[in-house]
Amino acid sequence: MATDTELNININSIEDARRAYEFYSEREKKLDAELQTFIEQHDRQDDKVLSLQKMMPQLQLAHSDAQQLSGMIAFTSALAENISSKVKQLDVTRSRVLECMQRVEDILDLKFCTDGVQTALQNEDYEQAAAHIHRFLSLDKTVLKKSAADSNEGSSLDEAFEKLHEAETQLKAIVMRKFDEAVRDEDVASVERFFKIFPLLNQHNEGLKKFSTYLCSQIAEKSQKNLKSAQSVSPSDKRWTVKYADIATLLFEGIARIIEIHQPLVETYYGPGRLFSVIEVIQKECDRQIKRVLDEFKVQREFQKKSLSLQQMNRIPYRTTERLDPKELDSLLAEITILSTRSQLYLRFIRRRIMGDIEISSSDEKKKTEEVARLNKLLKECELSRLMHDILGTYVTMEEYFMRESIHKAVSMDVVEENSLTSSMLDDVFFIAKKCLRRAISSSNADIVCAMLNHATSLLQTDFYDVLNEKVKLGFPSSILDFGQAYSVFQSIQPSDIDKSKTEFLVTLNNAEVACEFVRTLRCNLEEEVQKMFPHASDQDGAKLESCLSEITSVNFKLQQLISYGRTHLCTTVVKPRIKPWVDSFQSASHIITDDEFVQYEANDGARPFIQNFIISTDGFLKSLKDSLTTSNFDAVVSLLATELTSQFEKAVMTCQFNRLGGLLFEKELRLIIAFLTTVTTWTIRDKFARLTQIASILNLENVNEILDTWGSNSGSLTWRLTPTEVRQVLALRKDFKSEDIKRLKL
Repeated sequence: MATDTELNININSIEDARRAYEFYSEREKKLDAELQTFIEQHDRQDDKVLSLQKMMPQLQLAHSDAQQLSGMIAFTSALAENISSKVKQLDVTRSRVLECMQRVEDILDLKFCTDGVQTALQNEDYEQAAAHIHRFLSLDKTVLKKSAADSNEGSSLDEAFEKLHEAETQLKAIVMRKFDEAVRDEDVASVERFFKIFPLLNQHNEGLKKFSTYLCSQIAEKSQKNLKSAQSVSPSDKRWTVKYADIATLLFEGIARIIEIHQPLVETYYGPGRLFSVIEVIQKECDRQIKRVLDEFKVQREFQKKSLSLQQMNRIPYRTTERLDPKELDSLLAEITILSTRSQLYLRFIRRRIMGDIEISSSDEKKKTEEVARLNKLLKECELSRLMHDILGTYVTMEEYFMRESIHKAVSMDVVEENSLTSSMLDDVFFIAKKCLRRAISSSNADIVCAMLNHATSLLQTDFYDVLNEKVKLGFPSSILDFGQAYSVFQSIQPSDIDKSKTEFLVTLNNAEVACEFVRTLRCNLEEEVQKMFPHASDQDGAKLESCLSEITSVNFKLQQLISYGRTHLCTTVVKPRIKPWVDSFQSASHIITDDEFVQYEANDGARPFIQNFIISTDGFLKSLKDSLTTSNFDAVVSLLATELTSQFEKAVMTCQFNRLGGLLFEKELRLIIAFLTTVTTWTIRDKFARLTQIASILNLENVNEILDTWGSNSGSLTWRLTPTEVRQVLALRKDFKSEDIKRLKL
């Protein structure tokens, strides 16, 4: 059996011999290639061996240098270790020397304090005595006693400790007594003097507590004076309506001034992080004093009585009981918003001060978070916040009542002044809404602003809209079609019922249209004021305010529907009856025009009499209408007129027969009508006549095939509004065009 490299065949024929020959020839070639490769590699290996032989002396030298370097490093290491141990010994010795010197210094300080504190107390130099006690308290007693034991001076050291403790107790009692005496004598300089001594005696909390109590007494005394002074203010005084807001303002300003003055004192002598505890005590006094002010406010302003009256009226159907006059609430509501503004300003001041104290007191984020939570709780749960929350809750009810009643009163007193397109109600309603909303914004309370924005939106969408809707739904009387008479109503002293209805409809339509612009203006003005009042509002408050502001413009959606209905009704009642007779005249007239007739019409301004009469009549009608409607309403009515005119006109044209001159005359008359309507309105109306204009162009063709020159060409100014079927129908109106030619057109 042959191996892998042998051919496993029997040579029995020439073909077998040829295959064997080819196999061994191929094998020989492979062996030659391998041999050649080996020879080439052998030459390179010889070169590498020679190179290594040349490097041997250098490698031997490097080996010798490495051994020498290793020895030097070992010697250096041993030397460094020896020096290091000696340095450590010197360092230990130095630390012991310093410790010894510190003990000696402490012992000397102790003796100095023992001698100095007695002298200072005898001389009533309490600051110096406190400094000695402070130094004594900062000493490490354990170390001192150990040092004394080593030097056999334990008894004298114990005696010094005893004397200093006695001096400490004596000085604490003196400082306490002297501080109380200074407070009683209203000696501000002495109060501050002894306040500075407390931290030297490690009595930080006691000092802050007594000082805070002293500040609270000042706040209470000043607040009582202000309250008593306000009671003497007479109703004729210009500040009488806001005297309680003034008292609260003085209280808040007084507290803020006290904090600003004494904050550096606390931080300097007691360290950062202590202001919070002082303000906590002050805030409790602020709560007590503001409660007295607000209780007096509620009594004098009959706040509870008016609140209960409103609650009762809300439970009873409207107008079935005596209503509270909104004027009685006006000054009260203004004072409440001032109270709210001042309270918010004061609380923001407190937050800034405490947050600044928290930031510099510690770098521990966890502790800062806890302090911030404590601050939020203080501001949210303090009596001031609770009382203002209750008052503002009632304020919203009162403000909503004031707005609603004032709007109803404005509606009931609605009049149309001479030469005015709108009634007095419109300005009054939006003046009241703006006044109430601006007053709510001035409260600096985002929730109150949102509540009043929602109430205002609701009133405009319901009460105000219902008044307009009721008048528009009554419709425009159609018994008199002469609009000049309708306009004369505005100048009439005693108009008839029909004239009153016409006037009321037109004025109401104008009111609705102008109201849309008023709503947009109101929102823009309110947005500006909200941005000024809430420049640093939270994301949540900002989103709420933006949402409520955007809701105001939703009023326009309902108003636009009402305006659209009113315009359409006016068009149906007044415009349509004017168009139909004229269209009938056009339809009954002959449009097969002779040359003589065409020349005659050309001499008469290029139109037939009924066309000229329509333009003159419509011009007079639109002029009187223009004097009775706002520009937008008038333009909209003209647009509706054009829409109705083209609709009826096109139907009439499609029932007539034309010749070439008839089509030409129709085109000229149509241009006169378009030109006339274009001059009476600021809106573009040519687009409404596009189909009629193309019909006129077709009727003016010389032959049927001429339509192919323009048909399908939409790239220019001409965009066909007619379908191929409609084009054929228009061509069929030409009496001189053959139906076979029209049918053969490829449109």
